[in-house]
Amino acid sequence: MKVMAITQVSSLREDNRPLTELDLPVPEPGEKEILLSVSACGVCHTEIDEIEGRTPPAFFPMVPGHEIVGRVVKTGPKAERFSIGDRVGVAWIARACGKCPACLRGEENLCPDFAGTGRDVFGGYAEFAKVAEDFAYPIPDVFTDSQAAPLLCAGAIGFRSLRLAGDLSGARLGLTGFGASAHLVLKMVQGSLPHASVYVFARSAKEREFALSLGACWAGETEEPAPEKLSAIIDTTPAWKPVLFALRNLAPGGRLVINAIRKQGDDRLALSELDYPRDLWMEKEIKSVANVTRMDVSGFLDLAARIPILPTVTEYTLSRANEAVCDLYSGHVRGAKVLIP
Repeated sequence: MKVMAITQVSSLREDNRPLTELDLPVPEPGEKEILLSVSACGVCHTEIDEIEGRTPPAFFPMVPGHEIVGRVVKTGPKAERFSIGDRVGVAWIARACGKCPACLRGEENLCPDFAGTGRDVFGGYAEFAKVAEDFAYPIPDVFTDSQAAPLLCAGAIGFRSLRLAGDLSGARLGLTGFGASAHLVLKMVQGSLPHASVYVFARSAKEREFALSLGACWAGETEEPAPEKLSAIIDTTPAWKPVLFALRNLAPGGRLVINAIRKQGDDRLALSELDYPRDLWMEKEIKSVANVTRMDVSGFLDLAARIPILPTVTEYTLSRANEAVCDLYSGHVRGAKVLIP
């Protein structure tokens, strides 16, 4: 099968072809696993973090990609949840132990044995992918393959971020950064919290225009003060500077939720400008988002189908995966990026 793989850590500033096309054997599903013919795989910022070594692959070569939609073409001898031909999705969570204290209290995203699809096991930048049946999800009929793919991570992690932001009924929510996840959060708020208002911070004028076209009540630059203090802000950027300016835009008692698997170190000196009385006092909070649970994924898919949430996507063929990753890195294309066969 054809795959686009990470074969070494590299810098996207210097390398616009960080993925290598390889021909690998089609995987064989284990006892409770299923094999999918991949029909779509979303492109996520986590792939950039893997390529550049902030969350490096467990081994090389690694097939990245954790927003996978495909059809079941083979099942393991004890796999019973799905039938041949079923359309299913695969998300970031590929494995959790089910026995540790975190798993037992419903926080399998914090499991010490957590495994990420496309980082610890092969993902979906490929013609075929296998997954444990308990970590696969039926895809509602309302979505096309390409629409469903980004929902499995950008949507699910946005869903978790929104829950961690607290009670937002009638509240003012900020989104700093406006890529795949944030634009889905905006659609979630519109569909489930009609009395909440959304304020967007983005360095790109095109992203700000996009946010306003989707219904944001205000959009400004990352360092710009919002017209009102905000109840909560979700940060989806890979940088440190937005953290500082988000804190300055929070109302007393407000919460900043950082939805990023890693922060780049280039601008960490921005935090040296943190002024405690101005930026953090008055019971402001900072909370990080770590991975997702299966309940986040299934819960979001149900919500997205009811609203419905139909993401804006740009499609690339699998052989153009390098172009898709570089477009995501440079911010050239709005919404979500999806690889198709």
